Amino acid sequence: MASVLHLGDIDVDVVLKDIKNIHLSVYPPTGRVRISAPKRMSVDTIRVFAISKLDWIKQQQAKLRQQERETPRDYVERESHFVWGKRYLLHVVESDQRPSVELEHQRMCLRVRPGSSDAKREAVVEEWFRRQVRSAIPELLAKWQPVLGVEAERLLVRRMKTRWGSCNHQARTIRLNTELAKKPAECLEYILVHELIHLLEPTHNARFTAAIDRVMPDWKHRRMVLNQIPVRREKWKY
Repeated sequence: MASVLHLGDIDVDVVLKDIKNIHLSVYPPTGRVRISAPKRMSVDTIRVFAISKLDWIKQQQAKLRQQERETPRDYVERESHFVWGKRYLLHVVESDQRPSVELEHQRMCLRVRPGSSDAKREAVVEEWFRRQVRSAIPELLAKWQPVLGVEAERLLVRRMKTRWGSCNHQARTIRLNTELAKKPAECLEYILVHELIHLLEPTHNARFTAAIDRVMPDWKHRRMVLNQIPVRREKWKY
């Protein structure tokens, strides 16, 4: 069951679900607000909760709207791309070899077959970014799972349109965005720790904040860095 709360100039999508706790999310790029609440919770209680979070909602919306976004990528010569927080200029090589991506000094060398479409070039680069994130994960899991005393059953890397990461608490599954390969490595580490803590505490309550403060005191700085480098411009879907 879904409905909408109107709080001044802010509309809040409300979804009643078979869950125990209320969840508040603000989604990019425009700052759409959604509350997931237990089925038994009254509209008045949800409204009071939303009003209590208005300042936080407005802060998050302002951050999202101010964040710089990439111009559309065409995958052509000397187009700039970020890899682990550093800017590289694209160098396109057409040859009858297996498509690949390699970093050479300050260049990202994209090898594709002659006549490859923009969509094919994009797919090759996207898959390379996915492998970059995937290859960085084992070392981070070995470091952080013992510290936190948790273990994810599955960890998936995929292109995500509204989140840097997500955690299914019940299935103990974590998903990470391929776009994290464009950010400094400390950002991937922050998001992974964030999602691992959600295996202990599904909501962003005081226990969650205390846990991340304890193990990663500089997490707010990492989050700031995460939001500084331009993110993908695309047609966002929810």
